[in-house]
Amino acid sequence: MKKLTLLMSIFTLILGFTIQTFGQIVLPEVKIIAVNYKYLNAVDRSDMPLPVRQLEQAAASFDVKNSDYYLDEYDNYSISFYIPEGSILASYDKDGKLLRTAEKYKNIRLPQAVSKSVYIKYPDWRIAKDYYLVNYYDGSDATKRYKLILEKGGKKMRIKTDENGDFY
Repeated sequence: MKKLTLLMSIFTLILGFTIQTFGQIVLPEVKIIAVNYKYLNAVDRSDMPLPVRQLEQAAASFDVKNSDYYLDEYDNYSISFYIPEGSILASYDKDGKLLRTAEKYKNIRLPQAVSKSVYIKYPDWRIAKDYYLVNYYDGSDATKRYKLILEKGGKKMRIKTDENGDFY
């Protein structure tokens, strides 16, 4: 009986090691290019919806030199990126550095700070439409604004707020 339990424990040990070796997955090599990290740092907000973050990532990782539009004689390139929720118009130099962007998104999930400040200041109003506008200029912080259309009964009101929920 002792030999049987010893053999079973050895068999289980060997089986455990072999299962782990077959379970390894080899991932492809990832190449990281840090050309437009300033842009990503300026526009990054973890509370933004995934489509917005993905479109901004696409604009940051766009390679002008490998695009169909690249010619050595031009100094600047304007490229547009679109999704159903919005768009980005990005300007690049001939080396692929992102110089500026103009972004507009419609009816996206608002950050909690913006929603909270609107509901505190206008408690009986409903947000009917929202526009998220981002402007980035090379080397500076991005300006992020929200234009909201509020409704109450048959009345409409337009308000503007920044990313922190401060009205202007």
